Amino acid sequence: MRRTLVLVSLAVTSMVALAFLIPLGLTVREIARDRALTTAERQASALGPVLVVTQDPAALERAVASTQAGAAQRMRVYLPDGQVIPKTTENDTSRRAKPAQLAEAGRRGRSYTASVSGGYALLQPVSLDGGRAAVVEVFVPDGDLSQGVWKAWVVMTMVAAALVAGSVAVADRLGARVIRSTRRLAEAAGSFGDGDLSVRIDPDGPPELVEAGVAFNAMADHVVQLLAAEREMAADLSHRLRTPLAALRLNAEALGDGPVPDQTREAVDRLEREVDLIIRTVRRPTGRGSCDASKVLADRVAFWSVLAEDEGRSCELIGAHRPAELPLPGSELAAAVDALLGNVFRHTAEGTAFAVTLHVGQGVTGILVADAGPGISDPDAALQRGRSTGGSTGLGLDIARRAAESTGGYVRIHRSVLGGAQVQMWFRTRWLPPQRRSRRLVRRRHSRT
Repeated sequence: MRRTLVLVSLAVTSMVALAFLIPLGLTVREIARDRALTTAERQASALGPVLVVTQDPAALERAVASTQAGAAQRMRVYLPDGQVIPKTTENDTSRRAKPAQLAEAGRRGRSYTASVSGGYALLQPVSLDGGRAAVVEVFVPDGDLSQGVWKAWVVMTMVAAALVAGSVAVADRLGARVIRSTRRLAEAAGSFGDGDLSVRIDPDGPPELVEAGVAFNAMADHVVQLLAAEREMAADLSHRLRTPLAALRLNAEALGDGPVPDQTREAVDRLEREVDLIIRTVRRPTGRGSCDASKVLADRVAFWSVLAEDEGRSCELIGAHRPAELPLPGSELAAAVDALLGNVFRHTAEGTAFAVTLHVGQGVTGILVADAGPGISDPDAALQRGRSTGGSTGLGLDIARRAAESTGGYVRIHRSVLGGAQVQMWFRTRWLPPQRRSRRLVRRRHSRT
């Protein structure tokens, strides 16, 4: 945009400068030409009174020599009897006008400019007694006709160039101001989209961008209020689980001793810790962060392995032997993994094996959850929020998808080597700019359709 403003300013001011510079340059040239010819005509007219008074050659030579053109040997007087003042020799080339041009000047009876070699000859006829006429010739070289023209053109060109440069500089400064305000707004929107809910901007720049900045701040405040209300509602809903949990704990305590009562009480303890974690999480605003995927996977697989042992399921964690940093808060990754593992327990029969694989590549990290169940018949429909063919809410895969797409990644569903479904979450380990990320998501949605 800044470059466009500069180019537009350059084009407009250049056209305006040329529109004035070309006619003005031609006018200056004509003024210089008229000035030279007027000077010559004035000097020629100065000999008119002398010719009327006398035709004495000596007197005329003195009169011619007294003029500026005569002193420069640019003036000649042609008398009616054929004499030329001052006299010329064979080698004298100062005589410029041809006889036909002299006759034409006499016929016209007024000053006449004739084109000659090296310039122009101003021929001024002077009427004498007896119907005779003398002609005064003043030679005007081409240099006098253009004297000062080139200097004036150079000055005008420099002035025009300075005006164009000044307008371009002003346009560049204005463009820089607009670009600076636009980038500040774009960076704030990107940071807000990445989870920094505290970001605000100081509206600056043109009135339109100021209005956009004010609207952004108002939108950000409203979003923060909505999220706060949503977190409080989620916390309240989670808190309501404490009452049935308390009743469940009392019942578990009344079971007495033994392996089954102990497992039941341990399950109730884990459930109560998860509810407390949910309450703390939803009350604390989440933002952009990072985590070690290996540690998160190890913790979540260890949690679900207890239930897997009770149901006779074999579970395996592959590839989590080295650190794998992800630009995602650990709580969000844990929620995505819990959603996928919960689907395995919910939609497959007891004894169905499953495996979790961590794949670390260049710029991308993948988490693959595979099972030996019946698989997913319609993967595209399963990835749509709120749609499920298994009788659940359909939000588990959506949680995983949103976690992956928040880093610029994606979620895919394939057939696993175990015979069932394999849900792949691919995360980008480097943050993408918001524009590139949105374009990637648009292309991905188009490819699905």
